[in-house]
Amino acid sequence: MRLPLNVWGMWLTAVLNVLFVPVLGSAALLLLLDRAFGTQFFVAGAAGVKGGGDPLLFQHLFWIFGHPEVYILILPAWGIISDIIPMFSRKPAYWYAGTVWSMVAVTVLSAVVYGHHMFLTGMNPLLGKGFMTFTLIISVPAEVLFLNWLHTMWHGSNRFPTPMLFAVGTVFVFGLGGLTGLYLGTIATDIYLHDTMWVVGHFHLTMAAAAFLGSFSGLYYWFPKMFGRQMNETLGKVHFWGSVTFIVLVFSGQLVVGFSGQQRRLYDPYQYTYLKHLLTANQLTSYAAFLLAAFQIPFIINFFRSMFSGPKAEQNPWNATTLEWTNASSPPAHYNYNPVPTVYRGPHELANPEVKKATGRDWAGQSEELPAGVNTPALKPS
Repeated sequence: MRLPLNVWGMWLTAVLNVLFVPVLGSAALLLLLDRAFGTQFFVAGAAGVKGGGDPLLFQHLFWIFGHPEVYILILPAWGIISDIIPMFSRKPAYWYAGTVWSMVAVTVLSAVVYGHHMFLTGMNPLLGKGFMTFTLIISVPAEVLFLNWLHTMWHGSNRFPTPMLFAVGTVFVFGLGGLTGLYLGTIATDIYLHDTMWVVGHFHLTMAAAAFLGSFSGLYYWFPKMFGRQMNETLGKVHFWGSVTFIVLVFSGQLVVGFSGQQRRLYDPYQYTYLKHLLTANQLTSYAAFLLAAFQIPFIINFFRSMFSGPKAEQNPWNATTLEWTNASSPPAHYNYNPVPTVYRGPHELANPEVKKATGRDWAGQSEELPAGVNTPALKPS
């Protein structure tokens, strides 16, 4: 319980990969056998000359992987921003243990909620109610994470360099995407919204936008450690404001047309009279998508220019507390740590008056030896 939270996120993602990627591989193998060798695992009806299989079996196998995959994508981003927000709020992560166990709970529950993708397949109503219940339950630990991030920032000495801006943007789009997902997790509202653009908007706000912004948060944060140079803050802020503005507009536009009844995967929605009035909304969504792509250009320029000619970075430019900032050079030497550091405390030893009195700093590294009597509890909430 002294690991940085991004390490927890990466580890839990690895667990889900090990357990559920083979299920997708099995589905692909059975499909290959059906198509190439005449087996009938998924072939049914008149095409099933030997008794036939069940097309829904493919959906089961796909979604048993497909829903944990959602958390394979988002858990690393959760871990990244769970470490970055305390560093730039200059206070310990609120309820560290609660954040850890919430991520663990999401990982476990992710295996038993996949059926909410299949409410309209003719599933037994009792089974559907079970999946609906678990789907609503999984929102509770996600809400704990969200509230812990807000509590960490609350009354903090908040600083807003580019990594923190992207972390806050991640919190915002994840909250927006999570709320819109509740309507897909309940059977009554999913019947109307299923297979509409609402699903596309929700999914991409929760997964694509949150993972997208969270990844940039980590990249800007660890860039000095990876390359020993600082990225340009002005270009970073241009990249942030353009990205967060237009990514919200793109997927919020999809929510609007989805709620109006536009189905997904239509080649030409305007063949349908009841969708013709949505042309302007879809055009605006497309313009926002093009602008979102354009605002990635400042990042590309910033990344490559900073990699080769950016100002030299200090070993610990953020005054961070985790081992890579206090025990490894920038960029790290071979083997990272020589000798291997001893860990004395948790990853967010910030804003401790006793540390301030002993060191003159508002932080202490995980491996830093402090004078006897200085109290630095590993898991002090806030």
